[in-house]
Amino acid sequence: MMGATIELAPEPASVRSARTFCAERLAAWGAAPELVETAALLVSELVTNVVLHAGTPLVVSVRRGGRLRVEVEDRDPRPPVTKGGDVRAASGRGLLLIEAMSEGFGTEVRPSGKLVWFELAWQGA
Repeated sequence: MMGATIELAPEPASVRSARTFCAERLAAWGAAPELVETAALLVSELVTNVVLHAGTPLVVSVRRGGRLRVEVEDRDPRPPVTKGGDVRAASGRGLLLIEAMSEGFGTEVRPSGKLVWFELAWQGA
């Protein structure tokens, strides 16, 4: 299994850093452009949630086995909340987007905070 991890601060610039980190790792592993784009979008949604709601340092992990798994861990034990499904809303749709575009996602509450993850089917270039 291939994997990579990055630690980030709870600041808006970390959203771009997480996107770039994810995209660069997947491209280096030979992922299809569509997979790179989807994973980068979804990780940016998770990191945005941490920056806006948890406000703690975070760790982004990307793992490739038979599937792609992306995890974002923070120090806030409160689980993320899925808001209503107003597709015209300017914000608050990140988890709905992840649910719709991923093969699966979930949350694990841990003594040190929480881990939110999503999985996508692996697609090579």
